This record gives sequence, C-alpha cells and structure tokens, in this order.
Amino acid sequence: MSFGLGEALAFAYLPLLKVNEMPLISYRMPPRTIIKKLRRKLDLPFRFETFRSATQGEERLDQLLESGRPVGVQTSVFFLPYFPVNMRFHFNGHNLIVYGKDRGDYLVSDPVFETATRCAPRDLTRARFARGMLAPKGMLYFLDGDAKHVETAPLLRPAIRGTCRTMLQPLLPFIGTRGIRLLARRVGALAHRSDQNEVRRTIGHIVRMQEEIGTGGAGFRYLYAAFLQEAAEKLGDERLRLHSLDLTAIGDAWREFALDAARMSKGRQPLQPELLAQRLSDLSQREATFFRALKKDL
Repeated sequence: MSFGLGEALAFAYLPLLKVNEMPLISYRMPPRTIIKKLRRKLDLPFRFETFRSATQGEERLDQLLESGRPVGVQTSVFFLPYFPVNMRFHFNGHNLIVYGKDRGDYLVSDPVFETATRCAPRDLTRARFARGMLAPKGMLYFLDGDAKHVETAPLLRPAIRGTCRTMLQPLLPFIGTRGIRLLARRVGALAHRSDQNEVRRTIGHIVRMQEEIGTGGAGFRYLYAAFLQEAAEKLGDERLRLHSLDLTAIGDAWREFALDAARMSKGRQPLQPELLAQRLSDLSQREATFFRALKKDL
C-alpha cells in the first residue's frame, strides 16, 4: 500500500548518470521521493537530516537510537561489509533501517537480505558519507511524532493516475515505457560490438541494476500488483484485481529476461543481444498497453 500510494513504480534509463561507469537504470522512484509523497498524502511527521561532518552524523544517529526510534539511512553499497564481495559496487542510493545498537555494533535491517544483520560504526559511517554521484551526506530520516489515521480509499485512484502518468509520459525518451524502449535499442546495438567481454559486462550491469538493487525490477512489478489487489478490495473494483494479474505476468517476463541476461553475462548461454533487445521491446509494449488500460479504467 505504501509503495502504491507513494507512486513508486517507474522506469528510468539515464546514460548521463553513471554507476561503475555504466548508465543508471532504475525500476522505481528514489526512496526519498516516495517517502515525501507518503508524508504529504498521509500527513506523516517524517523528518530528513543531512550533516556536514561524519562525527555529527554518527552522534545524531546514536541519539535517535537511544530514544527508541528506528532510523532510515542512505548509504553506499560498496562500504557495507556484510554484503558479499561480488555484490559490492559504488552505488550511493542504497537505503536501510538501523533499529538499535548492541555491543558497539549497529543493528541493521537491509532490504537485500532476509534476516537482520550487524554493522560496525566505522563501516556504516563510511557508507553514509561516501562521495560521488548521489552522495548521501549522512542522510537519515525518521518519524518525528505519532502518525495520524488517514482514510486511504480516496487517495488510491489519484495515486494510480500519477503512476500511469510517469510510465506513459510522452516527452522524455529515457523515462517510463519510452525508457524501456530506449534501453532495448541500446542492448540491440551490442550485437555489433567486437569486444565480447565488454558486451557481457554491459549485460551483467543491466541484470545487477534490475535484480540486486533493493527489491529488483520484477519484484517492484509484483509489489505494485499486490497494491492493485488491495486497492480493488478497498474500492470494490474488480477491474483493478484483473489488472493486478496482468502486471504479475509482466513481472514474470522481467524475471525471465533477467535469467537469460544473467546466463549470457556469465558465459552459461551464448551471447544474444538481439534476443534480449526483443524481450525489452516486448516489455515496453506490454507495459504501455497495461498502463493505458489501467488509466482508462480509473
């Protein structure tokens, strides 16, 4: 419900923004944007803070934890030691929750892992104050007071319309379904490159951005499908339930794309950029058809 009300579902292919010297690919809106929309719609007392020094940032985090508040923080994946080495890369937009401290370590709930973990203060501070694109500057956020009860039913259709606008916007070629189509063309162009290792690296980057950042590309489609199911129940609208089934099938297609791309990048399957490009082109069309139909039924 939070994912849907926050109009979180999206797609962006941003060649000018680099992650490990590769274009940034995103399957949702930035966490701060999602939380700000939820704060406005649900009248939530969320507060964001950034810091000029690492010492100030660490002291503030400890202060909030001592008061019993769980705290969201923005970090760099590269400096989090509990990540396996092959999953560490320079990406400063990773969000996690710190919910306590024990024997000097921070207690961390990270969306990538199924169970809670621990992180030494030195490592977490380094991750919170990493430099580069999307530098977090120690950003943390927390609920500064009690949340009020807000009836969500009147907010559902406007939120769904907002997501449809994002995915169907007609002007920016790198956002929404047009962004998926642009990525398809770029992947198709890999067939003409002679450096096979570079092709594998590029395909591997696409998979990593899809399946190893937060919940993953297909996972975000499943999340939004679950939101549509909840919305269907609250609004008594069977059409939204049927749309949720369609989006689940689209999520399955994203997962199949990721599986083939991962096999190609690891050399377990012949490199076929044209096949991946066709899959992406099909996904672009399926999502465009889906969001047009969803918008029509609102």
